[in-house]
Amino acid sequence: MFVVHVYMQVKPDNIEEFKQICAENAKNSVKEPGVKRFDVLQQSDDPTRFVLVEAYLDETDLEKHKQTAHYNKWRQVAEKMILGERTRTRYVPIWPEKY
Repeated sequence: MFVVHVYMQVKPDNIEEFKQICAENAKNSVKEPGVKRFDVLQQSDDPTRFVLVEAYLDETDLEKHKQTAHYNKWRQVAEKMILGERTRTRYVPIWPEKY
């Protein structure tokens, strides 16, 4: 299992729409068999900054996720709202040992 944190800054005029499309993507993502968690977080002191916390069983599940219709819909819309580039950091869970 591994966890990915995806960091993004969104244009101020797009915050509400971005929250909606992220929530829709997350709700569909957790229905995928290899997705164990998909959180959408907004930074409390800067509402233009977001983090997606995604937990997958393995690398192939991340690749399967990137092939879904809901991810590609999110990506097409979100890319127009994001300032700069998305950055990602991958983690290996220590606790809990299993999801």
